[in-house]
Amino acid sequence: MIPFSILDLSPINEGSDAAQSFRHTLDLARHGERWGYQRFWLAEHHGMPGIASAATAVLIGHVAGGTSTIRVGAGGIMLPNHSPLVIAEQFGTLESLFPGRIDLGLGRAPGSDQLTARALRRNLAADADQFPQDVVELMDYFSAEQRHAVRAVPGAGLNVPIWILGSSLFGAQLAAALGLPYAFASHFAPTQMMQAIALYRATFRPSVHLEKPYVMLGYNVFAADTEEEAQFLATSMQQAFVSLRSGHPTRLLPPMADYLNRIGPQERALLDQVLSCAAIGSRDTVRRILKVFIEQTGADELMITSQIFDHSARLRSYEITADLREALG
Repeated sequence: MIPFSILDLSPINEGSDAAQSFRHTLDLARHGERWGYQRFWLAEHHGMPGIASAATAVLIGHVAGGTSTIRVGAGGIMLPNHSPLVIAEQFGTLESLFPGRIDLGLGRAPGSDQLTARALRRNLAADADQFPQDVVELMDYFSAEQRHAVRAVPGAGLNVPIWILGSSLFGAQLAAALGLPYAFASHFAPTQMMQAIALYRATFRPSVHLEKPYVMLGYNVFAADTEEEAQFLATSMQQAFVSLRSGHPTRLLPPMADYLNRIGPQERALLDQVLSCAAIGSRDTVRRILKVFIEQTGADELMITSQIFDHSARLRSYEITADLREALG
């Protein structure tokens, strides 16, 4: 049975605030744990009015402290924003507090606009091209036989699983070369998904971390008791994508009736591309679409994201999806 996991951005709804988002995030994690989801990941974004998960390690601690069995992690930490030593200490702390439950996914994008990225820079020479070296340095801090003179305390000798995140071929190559699991951001950048999966699997080198390739794919699911309700609920995410790509990110807006017929062809083309990795509909529709996707990609795990404005409807979407896992094999 393929594992399902949850990706949460701790969305801030229009008319709400970050405090309410954090309450919803913990509630979703607790439900996800009961429904059998394997992981609950939070993503680092900055300067986004609709995303509250900027201090990702802090929020991971909040979620892990409020749950008991589900793995909790970063999907991901944008490493160019941070010193590898700081991340080793943060996640060494989390692993020490919640042993055997912490994951560390790493990405090389800033998770923000360029102005915010400059304000975040860890030093004047910070460069995303250093990402492979930073990953290796970070891995060394967790090693029991590290090469660096500086030690991560806590961190050294702890087993914190590291994942490489990506939306292009770069991450696939790096994950394969280092023998690490690979998570592809197909939920918002699906264009190179099949190429990246093929490249990762073809060039994977077994390591002490992983014997064979392991691919997790991001996937949007908007499940409801009727087709009409699911299509309606999905319009909040659709509005968010259009606003973001237009350079005007907003808080997560309420769903809008007939939204797709209100936008122009350029916006519709954008959504058609993004929604190529999405299942929107009733239980049977979502099951059919997910089955085709899993067979097409051979995914080892799906990371489900569901940006729904109403919290109870969001929980219902994840509940329906969890119920489908056994039927999908």
